[in-house]
Amino acid sequence: MNVHTTPKSNGYDISVEHLSDRIAIFRDGLLLAESRNAKVMYETRLPPTIYVPRSDVCVDLSGETGLQTFCPFKGTATYHDINLPGDRLANSVWAYDDALPESAAIQGHIGFMPSAYTDIDLGKNQLRDTEDTNISGPLIDWLMRGASLSDTPEAFTKALAEKMLEHGIAIQRLSILAWSLHPLIAGKHFIWEKGEDEILTRAPTYEIYDHPAFINSPLRHVSNGLGGVRQRVNDENPHNSFPIIEDLRAKGATDYVAMPLPFSDGRTNVLTLSCDHPDGFTTENLGLVFECSAVIARFYEVFMQRENAQVLLETYVGKRSGARVLGGEIRRGDGDEIDAAIMFCDLRNSTSLEESLDRDAYINLLNEFFETVSGIVDENGGEVLKFIGDAVLAVFPAGEEPAQARANAQQAATEIVEKLAELRSTDPDIHCDCSIGVSFGRVTYGNVGSRERLDFTVIGQAANVAARLGEHSKSTGYRIVVSQDIEPACCNAIPLGDIKLRNVSQPVRCFALRTAADVEVGGPA
Repeated sequence: MNVHTTPKSNGYDISVEHLSDRIAIFRDGLLLAESRNAKVMYETRLPPTIYVPRSDVCVDLSGETGLQTFCPFKGTATYHDINLPGDRLANSVWAYDDALPESAAIQGHIGFMPSAYTDIDLGKNQLRDTEDTNISGPLIDWLMRGASLSDTPEAFTKALAEKMLEHGIAIQRLSILAWSLHPLIAGKHFIWEKGEDEILTRAPTYEIYDHPAFINSPLRHVSNGLGGVRQRVNDENPHNSFPIIEDLRAKGATDYVAMPLPFSDGRTNVLTLSCDHPDGFTTENLGLVFECSAVIARFYEVFMQRENAQVLLETYVGKRSGARVLGGEIRRGDGDEIDAAIMFCDLRNSTSLEESLDRDAYINLLNEFFETVSGIVDENGGEVLKFIGDAVLAVFPAGEEPAQARANAQQAATEIVEKLAELRSTDPDIHCDCSIGVSFGRVTYGNVGSRERLDFTVIGQAANVAARLGEHSKSTGYRIVVSQDIEPACCNAIPLGDIKLRNVSQPVRCFALRTAADVEVGGPA
């Protein structure tokens, strides 16, 4: 190529020029395209890109492939394969069939990937090579030096919007949609609006995927990999229009863009901006945001990974245990000896239930049982450590108040039994019933396991006794059996005497608790 340089440009720039002489594009001597109406696009920090009219392509192109990419001033690019004799060059050319105004000159033209051709004959045409300046200013400086001081995504979002304004980008509204790993929440949606002091944070559940407002929104379009969205709000443009565009128009917006924020794990999150300047976004300012988008995405990825780690730990090992692991207790043997009440709650008749119910019904039953038990344990100051098959192991740390821990454990046990009885009485399809053992004592609360696989749990005699008391309750007719260490916190506990429990060396003095559910047929009077 014949190249000469021109003076440096200021900021991000994009321009399209006509090539007056013939050009030809070859692959190993095979003519791919020949044109006297080709154009060249000059874009900041990118090599000059030649576009030829679709009619001047000399090889067979496939229909549109599944690949799409987005540029906020060119639009959404669609891709095609080049079909050669005995060969197919996948996604080797692209086109902007609905180019944005800044790039309208290349609409109906084809661009070739560098890997598709081996030589370009420019004829008498000369391409210039712009010497780009470093894009700097308040936004770049902040991303380089100050952004890392933001300790929450809300603080980062607010600062990001303020720095865009300081840089001269006329934003009226900024939003970030970041997907998460959470059993209930699909993601977080952070929204900044000019004139509002606080960031609006939404945490949509997975029902968002079926909600009409999301289905017909730029957020879904972008996050599904369909490219970005750019629309002049003050133009009548029904194509690619979304309901939110009308809402923004009513608030005085003039321009709108939704662009992908790709995370390193492959998920596509979304950045949206609306503008209130009469002329909309400038190419320079929107190009700046587009260039910074990968860096902005990394900040949100760090925030979401930290939140995901906390959520996943809380989901799988509980809030207290998760906090300890996040606090650095990650080595085998890390942990403390604590006094605690231990509860072991087992689903009754699980074997027969599994045989009589189909798989989905049994799983739903287990989930209903676990959710009931977990909620009540949490409300009474305890924590579910794990689900063991069809049983729940929970801990009520004593701290400085052992009597309160005992009372919380027996209160939780009573409420669980009575709540399951209530569910059985109101819904004949719910067969949940339980056996509960509760004990108190000193246990090791921490990490045990192999080098590669650790479990955060409780180890000690109290945990063993609680599990055996749960087994014993099935033979007594009572649903709750507690050790004498728990009995002082109980009202009207029924003595069961000294009981020899499996794998416990000494007999344990036990007590049964009567609940409102025990008046059911088949339960003790």
